Amino acid sequence: MPATQPVLPSEAEIAQAQVSLKLLKQDRADQHFAIGSPSGRKVPLSESAFDLLLTILTEMSRGNAVLVMPINAELTTQEAADLLNVSRPYLIRLLDEQKIAHHMVGRHRRILFKDLMEYRQKSKRRQFKAMQELTAGDDELGIALVE
Repeated sequence: MPATQPVLPSEAEIAQAQVSLKLLKQDRADQHFAIGSPSGRKVPLSESAFDLLLTILTEMSRGNAVLVMPINAELTTQEAADLLNVSRPYLIRLLDEQKIAHHMVGRHRRILFKDLMEYRQKSKRRQFKAMQELTAGDDELGIALVE
């Protein structure tokens, strides 16, 4: 089951992530990735798993919350609303308007994480396009950005 709550690092975890990240980035030349346990056992990692670990450590070293979720994870409406940072009623309206793909499990709606991220990308593209159109309109009218 995927963790649906981001992990917010403590100050000690931020400092540890910074040290770990520095050491891992220094030792990357050989392209053989492994992680060690306290007992000394080394477990090999694929390059993609290692890159994901570096991404997690980078974000944690900055004090950012981290959430790792499989692309095919099924989310409740509340979990999806939280990830989009919108209210649950607003998310339900998006589902009813078929703007986000979902399916029913009994009487409950479930949203695939990949479908939620697809909606978020499309929404960001629409916002960016609208901003470009507004800027183009300002340019045509000779409105300058005041700094």
